Amino acid sequence: MAGFSVQRYAPERSAWGRFTARDSVVRRLDWPLLGSAVALSLIGSMLVYSATRGRDSLTHGDPYYFLFRHALNTGIGFALMVGTIWLGHRTLRGAVPILYGLSVLLVMAVLTPLGATVNGAHAWILLPGGFSLQPSEFTKITIILGMAMLLAARVDAGDQPHPDHRTVAKALGLAAVPMIVVMGMPDLGSVMVMVVIVLGVLLASGASNRWIFGLLGAGTAGAVAIWQLGLLDDYQIARFAAFANPALDPAGVGYNTNQARIAIGSGGLSGTGLFQGTQTTGQFVPEQQTDFVFTVAGEELGFLGAGLILVLLGVILWRACRIARETTELYGTIVAAGIIAWFAFQAFENIGMTLGIMPVAGLPLPFVSYGGSSMFAIWVAIGLLQSIRVQRPITA
Repeated sequence: MAGFSVQRYAPERSAWGRFTARDSVVRRLDWPLLGSAVALSLIGSMLVYSATRGRDSLTHGDPYYFLFRHALNTGIGFALMVGTIWLGHRTLRGAVPILYGLSVLLVMAVLTPLGATVNGAHAWILLPGGFSLQPSEFTKITIILGMAMLLAARVDAGDQPHPDHRTVAKALGLAAVPMIVVMGMPDLGSVMVMVVIVLGVLLASGASNRWIFGLLGAGTAGAVAIWQLGLLDDYQIARFAAFANPALDPAGVGYNTNQARIAIGSGGLSGTGLFQGTQTTGQFVPEQQTDFVFTVAGEELGFLGAGLILVLLGVILWRACRIARETTELYGTIVAAGIIAWFAFQAFENIGMTLGIMPVAGLPLPFVSYGGSSMFAIWVAIGLLQSIRVQRPITA
């Protein structure tokens, strides 16, 4: 990797034990990154409450049902972030094989009687107490960590300037195993995110461009083959058809997207007011607390409120890019790049499908949408970014 210098590091220790009070972890945290993530979660709480407070069939008569659970998910996610910082991304590097194995086992468990189908995707594991787990969310993290461990091992050790072809092939094989399982659920949205993560990781690793172009070509050929062979489920084909032709069956397959655009368009510059949106209170937009939560912001907070969400997401991506650029270890750069690719694509896809510029893929909006598994995984990713910033290498 051009201009890349290898540093010597202190022994592995948790982030909390590496600094004196004068040079504390708290001072080293990226506060704009953390503040933006917290702000998005708070905005998400208001939007989730607005979208669900009048839906008795979902809330069991308790208007605060989803608000409390969303706040609980955020609190657990924040605790996971703190734990990740405490352990440190380098300590987790040694546990990657175990974490990867567990994530693959959990994904495979979905295909057993433990799995449950939600919105056409057999991607959840039901837990006691009415909770559910979506293992594919955590697989995004283990793919990033696993590929980073393989691709950076010899580079960080100073043995070679960039990953060789054999190492890249091993990394791709590591990513392919869970992706194939997730594709069989089928959870096309998660697979799309994982593909983007893999491309982002390879670009950051300094791997040969032949791998990038080869993967793009293989992905295009694979998509055509899947379409031609009829391997997609009917609901997935219907979603792509509605994306290609928005006027197709507006009361059926195109209903979600059309109602989402109406909701966002009715908000104007400043919105109708929080809890005052007619599309939201009238329950015209399905899955509004999860995949279509951005429509609540567009209608009730208007262009200004929706724009604030975009600005906060932009700050997170900007700070993550800065962390990736400033670290002197390839492992940290790759991990940060994978998270950037994940957040950027998932946010673009989620917001894009509500505007009709992307097909509906069932992906939540990071930090804002309701969903425990997604919230936990995203906050762990923030913890990894903070750890990369906090655990700066000690030069000889």
